[in-house]
Amino acid sequence: MRELDATDLRIVRLLRQDGRMSNAKLAAEVGLSQSACLRRLHHLEESGIIRGYTAIVDEGPRSDATVVIVQISLERQTEEFLRRFEAAVRRCPEVQECYLMTGLADYHLRVSAKDATDYERIHTDVLSRLPGVARIQSAFAIRSVVRAARL
Repeated sequence: MRELDATDLRIVRLLRQDGRMSNAKLAAEVGLSQSACLRRLHHLEESGIIRGYTAIVDEGPRSDATVVIVQISLERQTEEFLRRFEAAVRRCPEVQECYLMTGLADYHLRVSAKDATDYERIHTDVLSRLPGVARIQSAFAIRSVVRAARL
């Protein structure tokens, strides 16, 4: 895989701002012909740099969703334990994001729940049953301060 140059980085940045931008507009913004821009875009997709496209939904100030940041520590940090945990957490629709971390906890998750009672169900029926979980620490978010798709 080749290293990303300034044009590739600009394409990625523009698509993170507007994933529905037309190829014609994208090409004009980065100063390429439409065919050259499309070739670069296909390469970014095929190489896995761009893994997909999504819609970022504004939950707004009246959102019914409760965001819980969860730190999970595993019993062991072997490749097998990490693989099993990651495979299982990918199947949990309540988990919006999951990061393998350095530090005291092995993983940080962003979990969406209807309310504290719903999170109790998620904690008991979902998170505590994930393979290899030794400890779960949870913190409820008060409000979102920054949430943007940017580099």
